[in-house]
Amino acid sequence: MYKILVINPGSTSTKIAVYEDENQRLKKVIDHDVNELKKYKSVADQYEFRKNTILQFLNEEGINLHSFSAIIGRGGLLRPIPSGTYEITDQMLEELRSAKYGEHESNLGALIANELAKQIGVKAYIADPVVVDEMEDIARISGHSLFQRKSIFHALNQKAVARSLSEKLGRNYQDLNLIVVHMGGGISVGAHKKGRVVDVNNALDGDGPFTPERSGTLPLVGFIDLCYSGKYSEDEIRKLIKGNGGLIAYLGTNDVREVVKRIKSGDKEAELVYSGLIHQIVKWIGKMSAVLNFDVDAIALTGGMAYENEFLVPQIKEKVSFIAPVYVFPGGDEEKALALAAVRVLKKEEQAKMY
Repeated sequence: MYKILVINPGSTSTKIAVYEDENQRLKKVIDHDVNELKKYKSVADQYEFRKNTILQFLNEEGINLHSFSAIIGRGGLLRPIPSGTYEITDQMLEELRSAKYGEHESNLGALIANELAKQIGVKAYIADPVVVDEMEDIARISGHSLFQRKSIFHALNQKAVARSLSEKLGRNYQDLNLIVVHMGGGISVGAHKKGRVVDVNNALDGDGPFTPERSGTLPLVGFIDLCYSGKYSEDEIRKLIKGNGGLIAYLGTNDVREVVKRIKSGDKEAELVYSGLIHQIVKWIGKMSAVLNFDVDAIALTGGMAYENEFLVPQIKEKVSFIAPVYVFPGGDEEKALALAAVRVLKKEEQAKMY
């Protein structure tokens, strides 16, 4: 039996899980004081602080670090790479420390996993970071030679859900055409063609449906006018796209539960905006079904918004079930997906890739 330590750093918390093979034995969310985090100039500077909180927790739980067979961290912002489980390398560590491809708390996952693994003499891994890129060349064409469409999406959860759905169907993931829709703070709609995500919206940089806090694709001329209006700084413009867009811009909240309450109390504006969000998700499912030549075996809805079963999930099902059967996998258990990735490598069901 293999014992796995999973490390998943987020913006204001660090999630830790302990697995024995496929079975979760322990899960903990360590919340960090925002004022404490503000002391650090960069994400990389939080390294020692985050590592020590993990070690302290393991010590309090009486868990011996040397009992682990492997340690896996959430993958950070790296160069575009194919899907898979990756052994952590010196080049990967250097790029994450320097934030060569962008600064994000997930960059700490590999850094901490590597350090702890070195201490006990086991391998350290990451799996399916957001930069997973399996797009077909035709999907990269944007409409202008100065721009190229990029693959940045919820790869870890999308891939895990695609595998779970394939098992549910009693089929091999590599034999199926699937559409997976991750719906959370960001929304990504991926076309999974025979095991590869050949097209997907860039869920980070303003592409796709609008979300609880992101604007998604906007009318370009209007956006250009706004940029040159003199009313907003560059940082404020960026915040309009990610952070203050979507439901926040329209309704002042990113809480879908609050929006549902407003609709049920008769708020027509909330109803219209929420219907617009559902409309856009459905449009992107339609786009990805066209990418797959309308040969779709199944559609999966996942992420935190997939728990919303009063309006969103039923309406999406009603509108797209003629394309393919719709399955719902609420939430997005990143820790489980990471643990299973490590187990597949340890059991030699999958070979770790080198970065």
